[in-house]
Amino acid sequence: MQTLSGAIANSTPSPQADRHVPADLHDRLSSVSFVSLLVVQFLTVLNDHTFRWLVVPLAKRLFRHTPGKASLAEDASMLALGLAAFTLPFLFLTAPAGYLADRFSKAKVISWCKLAEIVIMLAGFVALGSSNIPLLFIVVALTGVMNALFAPARQGSIPELVHDGALSRANGLMGLMNVVPCALGFLLGNALASLAQPEAGDSITWQTLSTAFVVILSIAVLGWVVSLGIRRVPAGDPECRFPWNFPVDTWQSLKLLSSDIFLARTALGIAFFWLLASMAQLNIDTFAGHDLGLKQWQVGIFGMVLVVGVGVGSILAGYLSGGHVELGLVPLGATGIAICSVILYFAGVLSDDHRLVAFELSVGGLFFLGVFAGLFDVPLESYLQHRSEPKVLGKILAATNFLAFSGALAAAGIFYLLLGVLNLSPAAVFLVCGIGTVPVAIYIMFLLPGAMIRFLFYIFTHSFYRVRRFGVQNIPETGGVLLVSNHVTWVDGILLMTMTPRPVRFIAYADYVSHPRLSWLAKIFEVIPIKADAGPKALIESLRMAKKAIEEGHVVCIFAEGTLTRTGQMQPFQPGFLKIIQGTNAPVIPVYLEGLWGSIFSFKGGKFFWKWPKRLLLPVNILFGSPITAPKSVYEVRSAVQLLGVEAMEKRKAHDPSLLSAFITTCRQAGGKTKIADSGGTELSGTKLLLSTLIFRRVLKREIGDHEQVVGILLPPTVGGVLANAALSMAGKVTANLNYTLSDEQLNACIDQGGIKTVVTSRKVLEKRNFQLNARLLFLEDLKTQLTSFDKFAAATMAYTLPASCLLWLLGRPTKGTDELLTLIFTSGSTGQPKGVMLTHNNLKITIDAADHIARLEASDTVLGVLPFFHSLGYSITLWLPLCLPPRVVYHVNPLDARVVGQLAEKYGATILLATPTFLRSYLKRCEPAQFAKLDLVVVGAEKLPNELALEFQTKFGVLPSEGYGATETTGPAFVNVPDHRCEMTSQKGTKLGTVGRPLPGFAVRVLDPETGAELGVNTQGRVQLKGGNVMAGYWKDQAKTDSVLKDGWYDTGDLGIIDEEGFLTITGRLSRFSKVAGEMVPHLRVEELLLEIVKSPDDEGALPLAVTAVPDAQRGERLVVIHRPLGQPVAEIIKKLGQTGIPNLWIPGSDSFVEVEAVPILGTGKLDLKGIKDCALARFAPAPTTA
Repeated sequence: MQTLSGAIANSTPSPQADRHVPADLHDRLSSVSFVSLLVVQFLTVLNDHTFRWLVVPLAKRLFRHTPGKASLAEDASMLALGLAAFTLPFLFLTAPAGYLADRFSKAKVISWCKLAEIVIMLAGFVALGSSNIPLLFIVVALTGVMNALFAPARQGSIPELVHDGALSRANGLMGLMNVVPCALGFLLGNALASLAQPEAGDSITWQTLSTAFVVILSIAVLGWVVSLGIRRVPAGDPECRFPWNFPVDTWQSLKLLSSDIFLARTALGIAFFWLLASMAQLNIDTFAGHDLGLKQWQVGIFGMVLVVGVGVGSILAGYLSGGHVELGLVPLGATGIAICSVILYFAGVLSDDHRLVAFELSVGGLFFLGVFAGLFDVPLESYLQHRSEPKVLGKILAATNFLAFSGALAAAGIFYLLLGVLNLSPAAVFLVCGIGTVPVAIYIMFLLPGAMIRFLFYIFTHSFYRVRRFGVQNIPETGGVLLVSNHVTWVDGILLMTMTPRPVRFIAYADYVSHPRLSWLAKIFEVIPIKADAGPKALIESLRMAKKAIEEGHVVCIFAEGTLTRTGQMQPFQPGFLKIIQGTNAPVIPVYLEGLWGSIFSFKGGKFFWKWPKRLLLPVNILFGSPITAPKSVYEVRSAVQLLGVEAMEKRKAHDPSLLSAFITTCRQAGGKTKIADSGGTELSGTKLLLSTLIFRRVLKREIGDHEQVVGILLPPTVGGVLANAALSMAGKVTANLNYTLSDEQLNACIDQGGIKTVVTSRKVLEKRNFQLNARLLFLEDLKTQLTSFDKFAAATMAYTLPASCLLWLLGRPTKGTDELLTLIFTSGSTGQPKGVMLTHNNLKITIDAADHIARLEASDTVLGVLPFFHSLGYSITLWLPLCLPPRVVYHVNPLDARVVGQLAEKYGATILLATPTFLRSYLKRCEPAQFAKLDLVVVGAEKLPNELALEFQTKFGVLPSEGYGATETTGPAFVNVPDHRCEMTSQKGTKLGTVGRPLPGFAVRVLDPETGAELGVNTQGRVQLKGGNVMAGYWKDQAKTDSVLKDGWYDTGDLGIIDEEGFLTITGRLSRFSKVAGEMVPHLRVEELLLEIVKSPDDEGALPLAVTAVPDAQRGERLVVIHRPLGQPVAEIIKKLGQTGIPNLWIPGSDSFVEVEAVPILGTGKLDLKGIKDCALARFAPAPTTA
């Protein structure tokens, strides 16, 4: 009897356990102590139910041997009497049970109870063997005594053995340890009863009882042995005295319980549950036998169905609780109990005419009755333990058990009244239970509207999102807390409400709080209204309310951006939250919501809600960061939130589709539409691109040995270059796109460094230049001749029939995100020898996803691919981005061939262009506005974008170039300005001229003092460091150089920059492009910008007119040198104008420091060749050799 109710009633402990036992003493769920407790509970329940269902059928037969014919009333009286005998000890021993649980170690009490169980079981078999009915009822009463003393110790042990975060999981496991043995006990007890008395008229002898005796006594002994493995935590109140005056002490326990209205209501709910559970258990036996006409052994199956339902409900309650006490399940459980009880009534009514239907309805009704019972009781038990103080937990639990078993005792009387006196059918008893539950359900809904609505919100949000949370342990269990979160969608508050273990009070826009349709909801959840435009007094009052809530110990949440993001990038944080936290000593918990951008509740695409979801159950991560005590600035908290975004990307990558999986999916979605094209006239649709890649892969696998890890590619941006890269990646090779603008010596240095044995190229490339390389050359033209019919058939079968995951599995390629090496990209060598940068599949996938996150890329977009694939931006954005996302792409081999570039843009309707300032100057000179008519996104990198150039380009072509920033080591783009029309924002700033924009989502930035390494705040120049999933794995076979730039995931760019209050980064120069002249740091970039402004001319033909460098100087340490093409004005005039700009005299180069060259050295990537420029200066100003 105890286990159906008691098992359902088991739940998890509370944060109080942390105050009772030091945190470092808490065991894990897999610890020996907690596992021993689970096993003891399992064996106790198993023995209890086995003995009970051995006794019930045997006792009914013994009871019917008395004169008179057995009747339903007779059976009912016997069952009710047995329940009363079992229950009465709980009423009288409430106070002693609480005393034992508080006075002694609970592990000791459990062991004593298990020893007593062995003795009681022996007495029970004596009663059965002697057919002594009175002794049998005494044994039942003694079983009740043992369980009454055992229950508080067992329940109170949970908060001593596991931490608060495991409350619901421990409760679910404890429920499972009740349900499984309960079900087994039903079956085992009836089986043993059949062995003890095969037929109703057979005698019960010691011989027939021998099997049952051995089984039940063995279980009892084993339970005692296992109980010795529970860790003995010190007693909760070792000074308490034995309550000799039971009634008075019971009354004191009840008064203690009633002193807390919330605990009292919880205990009454548990008591009501026990009443219903006892009624159900008693009624099953008569319902199955009388109304449905089942045999006794089938009754055990019905009881098992109910118990299995309870187990499912208990586990489900633990899962839905999500690591906290979820009282919103209680009204749902009460409603379900009422409905299922009524269903069972109709099953009984139908049994005469539709026996099969009645049986099926009964099984379903009992199962779901158990499920809803578990949902009802588990949160109540969890809350009881959660709220109770550890010192009095034993008394609280004992008082609750007193009420619970009072309900069970009342159930015995009500059951006898309904069946034995009023002669109702068992089916009608279920109807009475259902009707009686209705007002209880209504009352609970009235008491817990917030919890119920919160749970409904949980169901709502989890219908759209698959939510994972991390770091929830960072939220203190008590005391005031301020959560500071980014703001992505309209349901952010709902998600945080349902995924935070403590109730949260949100700060929300006042107009929403006062809206007639929402005000009632805001009142229930005590939302704090705020309206920044209502004047300073209203704002201060809102902040004061929030501060007061924190001081009162509440959890308050603020979306510090003050608005939903329209760009996908995190907006500036408003400083108000610092006022809220000031003087409270409460911590700030940074929170990051990841994965929500692009969902129907976000503003991606310029629309809220009215768009198709990207996928069902969109994966979402919620990260709670480490507490920040007394934050010094807004920037400190915003940076912490931004770093959580980096962590979120790391957690996501292993679950997202891989780069190659995205490639296959995108090709199939493109179907017969043109996906890639080039200026040579080659066009491939999505399906042909996938097919060609798979065919090409087979040929390359035959030609390139398995021992060759890195394969070189010497091809310009063309369809052939794309196929070579995609096919080699599908073949599991690491690609290395070689820079064909380098000398043979430099190329061979890259080949040797990468261990490259084979280079894929084209005869057309060698027609342009006769490369002499230290590697075998594979020509595309030759590979085409090696295709076989089987290659085409095998590739077509894979391309057209296999799902992406199966195709990749067959090829041995990753289906999910992986840190497997994808490519080697050699740095531009602008300051020295190229370095091999290792980029992984995840580096590329994260960068591409981040670009899509902010740029709103559609199938209607066309990328104009002019950047070479040996450039990180060209490789990531013009090669792999179109392969993994809807836009198509058209390539041209020479970015400075403005005439052809313009023609391609016009022919294919190019909308996206990635270029350098040098390339833009060429397009300004030679392209017509009509050719770039559809162009609406121009991203510029590699060099500083002069504002004048940006505005001039906008004037001619109608689109403002957006400056971005990144490095080969960051897989290309890391920062970008987002044009307004790409995010359809109304008031949010996405672009700021003169800056390189904000970091892409999931990336973080900081600036450090170049001298001390200390982190700097806003508007302070420092050394720029980046962190995120886009940062390289390292330099190829150069750990020392890797360690010099990568520390704790932060990549040191070597650039100097400034972060402003809005999160925009301004690059002020490379540390290597500063000179110390007469002890003062002089920025080359700033001097260069001023000179360019002075000498600019419409006759520049797109070529860069000058660049600034420095050479050693004996007197001043260094001297500035200007390398320039022929200038249209005298040097003296230029110097005079430079002096008029107001810069310090030390920054002005001397007239003899201007060196004229035919062309300023430029790399193939469009960057300045800083080494070449310096060499030009050194050739002119080399120090004279010293003589001995």
